[in-house]
Amino acid sequence: MDIIERLESNVRTYCRSFPTTFTRAEGACLFDSRGRRYIDFFAGAGALNYGHNEPRMQAALVDYIRSNGITHSLDMTTEAKVRFLESVETRLLRPRGLDYKALFPGPTGTNAVETAIKLARRATGRSEILAFTNAFHGMTLGSLALSGNSGKRAGAGVPLPFASCAPFASYGHAEMDTLAHLRTLLEDSSSGFDTPAAIIVETVQAEGGVNVASDAWVRGLAELAKDLGILLIVDDIQVGCGRTGAFFSFERAGVAPDIVCLSKSLSGYGLPLSMVLLRPELDVFEPGEHNGTFRGHNLAFVTARTALETYWSDDTLTREVERKAARAAETLGAIAAEHGGTERGLGLIRGVEFDDPGLAKRASAEAFARGVVMETAGPEDTVLKLLCPLTIDDALLDEGLARVREAVKAAACGREAERPAAPAEVTA
Repeated sequence: MDIIERLESNVRTYCRSFPTTFTRAEGACLFDSRGRRYIDFFAGAGALNYGHNEPRMQAALVDYIRSNGITHSLDMTTEAKVRFLESVETRLLRPRGLDYKALFPGPTGTNAVETAIKLARRATGRSEILAFTNAFHGMTLGSLALSGNSGKRAGAGVPLPFASCAPFASYGHAEMDTLAHLRTLLEDSSSGFDTPAAIIVETVQAEGGVNVASDAWVRGLAELAKDLGILLIVDDIQVGCGRTGAFFSFERAGVAPDIVCLSKSLSGYGLPLSMVLLRPELDVFEPGEHNGTFRGHNLAFVTARTALETYWSDDTLTREVERKAARAAETLGAIAAEHGGTERGLGLIRGVEFDDPGLAKRASAEAFARGVVMETAGPEDTVLKLLCPLTIDDALLDEGLARVREAVKAAACGREAERPAAPAEVTA
């Protein structure tokens, strides 16, 4: 670890929370240089919905590389891109009755968000974007302007203009009708709110603390946007690709956003890839008006297509996510009841917010000592967050949840973990 201390920037974070050197990974497990196994309840911050080194994606990727397939191509036409887009059309869009065009903006989630808001401004001629309390949309300046976390915003070092903020679905008092409040602000010419080009929303706020918008609220937001001529952007970067059960998190509400941002698990294999889906009439960029050197990552196209063909030809994965989610919710609900907290979530993004504001961070450290990688969320890290691979098997899920339960108990008692001996290596 000496080289990390000497050469890597102080900005690093996850290596501080999970202080070991990882050497390999398989399925829902990570292994470190001492041979110790860790159950992965983090899944690359949602970039590994299908687990580590998924065999079919791995085989497709290796075959493609060995055949001297194109790796870098800007936005030139390649066979890998064509086959991926064919799968997007046949596996995602047609079965859901969605009419979108695809734009490849660059490799990361924040590239997708920046592109979406730039496109909304270009299409409407308006500059303001409306976001929500506790939102997180990325770390570049446009995305950061839409994010709620004051610490991350302060890192910008400059004002973050052309963005407004409204209360999210479950924000504030229980009796507060946040949609009615928002409609009043947008319809009242004296409210101080300019009509925005777009409203951007996460249907489940992941980094913001696993805050879930109800189906009714999402439908109401879509109706409000349509009534007022405002584009609706859904940021599905962390909670899309099956995380909530269906491929798109907004499917459950029966809405069709104007623009959708995808990244993280889109490639299926942890390779950088993002995509913006947009209604055809919003395809207003001139050729080259928006571009980027790495907007066509062919290795990611290969694994992304394999993911769609493997997991999204029917609803098997959706049903599995729903079943495992019920299993996880039961244990996490018991943990919340035992230690003073609230369990919430949708699909396999779940969290427990504790009354003791420091318990989640202590529990995360105790879980790591017991061989579970699990992060925290929320503006003050008060939520212990489950984000395991969707394909995790029941035995490993149950084992990890049992270890988390013991970790929370130890953290609540204020005692250090009894670190078990390194278990024999197993496959997930």
